[in-house]
Amino acid sequence: MSSKKNKITILHQDSHILAINKPAGLVVHSDGRTEEVTLSDWVTEHFPQAAEVGEPIVFADTAKMPIKRPGIVHRLDRDTSGVMLIALTQEGFNHLKRQFQDRSIEKKYHAFVYGIIKEDDGVIDRPIARSRKDFRLWSAQRGGRGETRDAVTHFKVLNRLDTENLATDVTLIEVSPLTGRTHQIRVHFKAINHPLVADPLYAPKREPLLGFKRLALHSREITFTDMENNEVTIEAPYPDDFTFALSKLV
Repeated sequence: MSSKKNKITILHQDSHILAINKPAGLVVHSDGRTEEVTLSDWVTEHFPQAAEVGEPIVFADTAKMPIKRPGIVHRLDRDTSGVMLIALTQEGFNHLKRQFQDRSIEKKYHAFVYGIIKEDDGVIDRPIARSRKDFRLWSAQRGGRGETRDAVTHFKVLNRLDTENLATDVTLIEVSPLTGRTHQIRVHFKAINHPLVADPLYAPKREPLLGFKRLALHSREITFTDMENNEVTIEAPYPDDFTFALSKLV
């Protein structure tokens, strides 16, 4: 078992739904091309009853094997840490899937971004499409490629590190994405010229600040309704790098 899998902690568990604290650096499921340990492997190992739960990725090319995603109803980027929901039963999966589709699940992320955001709160309402410059990237600016999808992100400022050097100014924000597009938070803050600290894709030329060696994004809190119709809020403790960065803001 890898060290990353060892660092997975359970934050909430009932007979249908699990909430875990995902460490940064752990990919959620296989991409079908590389061999590496995934969160899906951990789910299958510790909760074998969830092995067939969910919806696999099925390719148009029938020669490619479907990618199983046991219990995975949403995902976090590899380098994003924090709370994530996993379904242990198909009933739990369908229940959570409906809430994600209805946008009734509330997600709060904490992130450090470059520069000082002057507004105390705001809304970024910019459609997202594939970037024409790089197939790995998405864009919330003009000139995107292919289908454009609506994307809305709410944010509020939690703290600011206003230095005498503009290159080291940082803002700590709480982000609530209303939609769930790929790279949405990263793309939206890039579009308003405040990319996330240490983002290798959307701020590759910026110096990592506050000691971050990975994307400065943490899934802090999630609120959902369980199978008994109770509202449940789960908070993920900060990892060490976030705790260190926060100490620099005091």
